[in-house]
Parts: sequence; C-alpha cells; structure tokens
Amino acid sequence: MHVNHFACGMQYAAIYNGLVHLALNQWKSPVLKKNDIGPQAYRDAMAHFAGHVHVVTTDGPAGRRGATVIAACSVSDTPPTILVCLNRENPKNEPFVKNGRFALNTLASDQEALSIGFSGLTGLPVEERFALGEWDMISTGAPTLKGALAVFDCELIDTKDLATHRVLFGKVTGLRIGGNLRPLIYHDRGYHAL
Repeated sequence: MHVNHFACGMQYAAIYNGLVHLALNQWKSPVLKKNDIGPQAYRDAMAHFAGHVHVVTTDGPAGRRGATVIAACSVSDTPPTILVCLNRENPKNEPFVKNGRFALNTLASDQEALSIGFSGLTGLPVEERFALGEWDMISTGAPTLKGALAVFDCELIDTKDLATHRVLFGKVTGLRIGGNLRPLIYHDRGYHAL
C-alpha cells in the first residue's frame, strides 16, 4: 500500500489549524465584565492584605515628622533603594519632601503603642509621638528608632504623585539591623505578631 505522506501531513495541518481556530474563538467568547470599585470596597479588600508596620520619620529645616505606614518596600539592592507611600492630601507630610531625607523604622511586635501613637488616630502632637520611643541618628539626620527590627536611613532621590498618595523613593545611606524579634504585622484592621 502506498501512503502519500504529503497528503496526510496536509490533512493533519488542516485539522490542527481548525482546532487552533476553534480554541481561539472559544477563548475570546467570554466577555469580561469590569465592576465599579468604590473606595470602601477597595479598603475592605485591602484589609485582607497583611503588611509589616513601619514608622517613617524625617527631621530638618522643614521640621520633624513621623507617621505609621504599611505601604513600603524594597525597590533595588544596587543601589539600595526603598519606597514609601504617604497620603499627600495631608499637609503635615510635606516635611518629608522639603527635608529631602527620611528613615524607615521597621517595628517589632512589642512596639504596637508606638505605631498607634504615630498613626494620627490619637491626635498626639509631634513631641509626644517621639517621646514614645528612643531615637538616634545614623547618616542623614532623620530620627532612627533604637530597638527597631531594621532601620533604613535614606536620602530622598525621587517622588511620584499618584491619586491621593505620594511615593517617596529613598537611597539607603545608613542601615541598622536589630535583634531577632517578632515583626509587627497589620491585617484585617488589627495588629498581629508573626
């Protein structure tokens, strides 16, 4: 029996092309629906996002300031760079930009009171907030927390305004690694130790 390999190959190619066409058409057929996402729904979903708690601080000609943040992370290790997100609609956060320096102080589980004090929920003035901890300086002049899990002392190298927040990018010029303590985590609108 003589088999025409060319004809068989063409038949397989036609079948393959038909299956690919069918698969692509089936894949395209569902219409994805976007839902309207309101601010409260977004906040409720973000409450399920567990984050490490930090206090970001600055000091200089524009004044001393500190705030509790969760939105902070590494950008690069060469050069060492981090980012921190702050509410730009709060004029009290302007010193971070005007001073051109900040420190990110990563909190341990026993520093919950410090986090609450710097959160703004208590209404504590700046002096009383800083009285909740013991501070020194590493390289930029920004207040650095003794007893923090880690401290990243930074020169401000860039900012980006987006929606309600300002992203601060800092080149790490000083670093301190604390003891092997349990980190303070914020999840589901509450503090937790990991």
